Amino acid sequence: MNFGQALEAVKAMGTKIQRSGWNGKGMWIELQIPDVNSKIGVPYLYMKGVDGKLFPWNPNQLDMLADDWQTL
Repeated sequence: MNFGQALEAVKAMGTKIQRSGWNGKGMWIELQIPDVNSKIGVPYLYMKGVDGKLFPWNPNQLDMLADDWQTL
């Protein structure tokens, strides 16, 4: 699927997404919806890296134009 489809899936279904072309296995992206205890007041995407750490994520040109997105 393309990035637009993957983004709609993560927003609508609350699922995780990833690219099959990523070299690091186990990496994925998820949408964080803030609640009353959140320090960030707007929804944002975050990634689980190969080291298991979570961090805010912004897509780059290659990610946005790729057609190898999939849901988990």
